Amino acid sequence: MRLLVVEDDVSLAEGLVTTLTQAGYQVDCAGSVAEATLRLERQEFSLVILDLGLPDGDGIDILRALRRRKQVTPVLILSARDAVGERIRGLDHGADDYLTKPFAFDELLARVRALGRRGGAAVAGATLRYADVEMDRVHHRVTRGGRPLDLTAREFRLLEYFLVRPDEVVSRTELLEKVWDMSFDPGSNVVDVHVSNLRGKLEEGNEPRLIQTVRGVGFALRTEET
Repeated sequence: MRLLVVEDDVSLAEGLVTTLTQAGYQVDCAGSVAEATLRLERQEFSLVILDLGLPDGDGIDILRALRRRKQVTPVLILSARDAVGERIRGLDHGADDYLTKPFAFDELLARVRALGRRGGAAVAGATLRYADVEMDRVHHRVTRGGRPLDLTAREFRLLEYFLVRPDEVVSRTELLEKVWDMSFDPGSNVVDVHVSNLRGKLEEGNEPRLIQTVRGVGFALRTEET
């Protein structure tokens, strides 16, 4: 798995490269918008770790350029900008995750692993469809029957996971590990709560249920006739 670290702080960049290399990743590094843009044009990466405050511009410009080219390479923003508005701005422009500085390297590695597990599906296509549901992964938009759905970031990731595994039964354990990057807690109902909220938005126009409960196992994205 080849990663691109875009970071102008030399000491932090070296620490990131060392940590990620020791974890088994191939890592390239860029310290500016211009250098990162050039590397992304010449090389395919499995993941981009992106700082926002760069000497020749804003890292968001790199993210915008990626999404304009319909590239769905996962992007993890790593920034000292910790305001809620900044995090929303990054995610709305197509970032897959946002981690604020200072951070723990163990948490960074966990987030990289989580994005890496989803990365194989992400490159399969920028648009996912099932029945009358359509997801634009580049612009983070979802519609059902042409009706736009206002999903949270977690609901988006949950629906995305179902959409890349249509008609498959997915356990709660798998969803916690893949969507939340958590170990399974038998007493937790976090999956059920989010599935219920997602169902509510999918069925707001009185459409038929698509996320079916498979008793004793988990859930499946399928029509009632399937």
